[in-house]
Amino acid sequence: MKRALVTGGAGFIGSHVADALVAAGWEVAVVDNLSTGRREFVPAPAQFYPYDIKSRDTHDLIRQWRPQVIIHHAAQMSVRMSVEDPLFDAQENILGSLNLFQAAVQAGVERIIFASTGGAMYGDEAPVPARETDPAQPECPYGVAKLAVEHYLRVYHREHGVIPISLRYANVYGPRQNALGEAGVVAIFTERFLAGRQPIINGNGLQTRDFVFVGDVVAANMAALNYPRAGIFNIGTGVETDILTIYLKLQEFTGSLLGPAHGPAKPGEQRRSALECSRARELLGWQPWMSLTEGLKRTIAAFRGK
Repeated sequence: MKRALVTGGAGFIGSHVADALVAAGWEVAVVDNLSTGRREFVPAPAQFYPYDIKSRDTHDLIRQWRPQVIIHHAAQMSVRMSVEDPLFDAQENILGSLNLFQAAVQAGVERIIFASTGGAMYGDEAPVPARETDPAQPECPYGVAKLAVEHYLRVYHREHGVIPISLRYANVYGPRQNALGEAGVVAIFTERFLAGRQPIINGNGLQTRDFVFVGDVVAANMAALNYPRAGIFNIGTGVETDILTIYLKLQEFTGSLLGPAHGPAKPGEQRRSALECSRARELLGWQPWMSLTEGLKRTIAAFRGK
């Protein structure tokens, strides 16, 4: 039986990936310090280790357990926090990653699948939708750290033969997403609508994002398990949807009477974002299947079922 270690496997996306691996017959270990993840999200057959990715415990686990694959989702996720404290962001997202990679080399890990970013990778000057060949010009420390890890993976591939696959996610939404702090707008709006509390749109709501359902993101991770070479892939829908549209759809689907309310725009917020994903379709055999309408309805149903 093949072994996969999932970092951040008690979190939003990582726990869904762990579920899919277990269902596909993999032996799975999950590393998550539970700073934002939840223990109950970890699938029962998986081995769970409440370790920080920067720790010696994680390093030793990889060396001793010797997985064939590491799927790396653990991260400091807040763009705002990365701006306020770039050093903390780098410690978590760069140094934590390097701790994993060093252990991976010593354990003979075959491939590392890395949860990178598409939304924070290309910057405001990039075409919309952005391609992987467009210049990566991140405008926040979070995006800089993700790009740095991609470059480190390229070096580990060249020097040690580990196959790296970086998946540059668009705005992922779906069941289990955390609505606290700087979370996804779908989760924040959904939780507020269901609680009868007014969601607030930052600015005029015409800023666009590429919303991709978590189940489609999981499918991309599973497809990456079989890709034989190093690669960087955008994982999104290629479709721009503005925040006001998301608000109105969620209002309708939750049956809320709370109409749009606007607050101040976030300083420096990106105005438009979408990812062109033909490379993933051609090389991974992956494409998104979930429509936005159905994905939002499934998300609401999951939030209602908490």
